Amino acid sequence: MLTQETIDAFNNRMTVDLNSIKKMTPAQLDKVKSQGSQAEALLANREFALFVHQFKFERMDLISEITGHTEDDDKLRIAFVNQIAGVDEFVKSLRRAAYFKDRVVSQQNKGSDSPNS
Repeated sequence: MLTQETIDAFNNRMTVDLNSIKKMTPAQLDKVKSQGSQAEALLANREFALFVHQFKFERMDLISEITGHTEDDDKLRIAFVNQIAGVDEFVKSLRRAAYFKDRVVSQQNKGSDSPNS
């Protein structure tokens, strides 16, 4: 069951895209940088990478063990492939967060490098 806290967190989540970065408040930009730094830390963590790859290899092993061609076997294959795709999308979301952090930092550095500053 969803709690009110979970619903509020979802409704107040920050969505970031290249166009919204220019319109964000300093507090929002700090949040983007913080989340990007946390994402970079996860991506750089060797143990995290090991677990992600181990999970994917286990799913591939399970797929290879399915030898039948029944409707249930096909559904099982699709389920395992969807699990792998979900993990890939999670890693992409981490990379996206790191990318947006880099964009914010580069824009802020551009602003501080201008001659009028």
